Formats: sequence, structure tokens, C-alpha cells
Amino acid sequence: MQQFAPLEELFKGRHFDQEIVVLCVRWYLSFKLSYRDLVAMMAERGIDLAHTTIMRWVQRYTPEFEKRWKRFARPVGVSWRMDETYIKVRGTWVYLYRAVDKQGFTVDFYLSPKRDVEAAKQFLRKAMKNQRVPTKITLGAYAASHRAVVELKSFSAAGVTISGIELTEKIRKGQFKIGKFGGSKATMPEIWRAALAA
Repeated sequence: MQQFAPLEELFKGRHFDQEIVVLCVRWYLSFKLSYRDLVAMMAERGIDLAHTTIMRWVQRYTPEFEKRWKRFARPVGVSWRMDETYIKVRGTWVYLYRAVDKQGFTVDFYLSPKRDVEAAKQFLRKAMKNQRVPTKITLGAYAASHRAVVELKSFSAAGVTISGIELTEKIRKGQFKIGKFGGSKATMPEIWRAALAA
């Protein structure tokens, strides 16, 4: 099992208390708030922040939080539904490849500047590396995805995400084993603190 540095070391040398950092990152990922929205919300609580500070916290801590949350992930099913869509990320249009299992749990996702066979294969490799190998994949009508599945027909685990937003979506859907953190009686800040410190 992967060892993590104690939470205190993760925030060592920060000007602000770790509770404020975690709160800002969690709110940014959980709700449709801008960095400036968070600055205003923190100002109402007597905390003076710059929006660029919160942006740096999000960039620095989201990957770390995601790694720590992954320890509690429930395995997804082996029947997947995969599709792709076109979305705008920071002013640039990209393709979002995504798969969900039969229960609607997110299997994985992948952002690509292209919508082609290679992008579909990259997504499938990434998804199969992080999850159980699927026995069935339901696809949309796009031919490149069908070709990618055929070319990866053995389903072996060979080979810039919006990870934080997907992380909070997985938490909301109950894709993590969080019973030992207080379950339905615990507040979201208590659950986050327990998961990051475990």
C-alpha cells in the first residue's frame, strides 16, 4: 500500500492553516465557484486571500487529494458504457472521453485535443490500468471508438484530466468506502479530514 506523508508535512510552510486550504480546494471542486467567488466567501469570514493563491492551492493539492481518496474507492463493475463529448476547458475545446459502469459509477475519463482511434485507445488503456478489466463495453456510434476496442480486443492493461471535479462527483455518488469516517452522520468536512489523514 502506498505510504503518504503526514498531513502536517503536506501543509508545512503554508501561510494559511490547512483547514482553510482544504476548505477552499474542496469548495472549488464541489461547487461551480470561481476563484474570485471563493475570495469573497473567505473575506466574509475575515480571511484575506488572493484568487491566485486559491488557484495555486487547487493546482498543488488536487492531485494529492485524489491519490489519498483512491485508497477508499469501491471497485467499478465490468460492464462499461463509453462515450465522448466536446467540452471547453480554460477556453480551449477538447474531447472528454468517459466511461461509466452499469450502476452509473464513473470508471475513468480522459481529455484529448483529438477525437480519433489513438485518443480512444489512450482512454481505454488508462481506464483499464486503474480499474478491473471490462467484460463488456457499450459504445456510441462513433467508428473510431469501435476500432479502438477491436485493436485492444485482449483488454489487457497496457498503457490533463479534470480529476478534482471527477473526484467530488465520485464522492457524491458514493463510490468510496467511507463508513469508518462516520458515514451518513458525518459532515463533509469531517469526512474529508478523515480521508486525507488516514
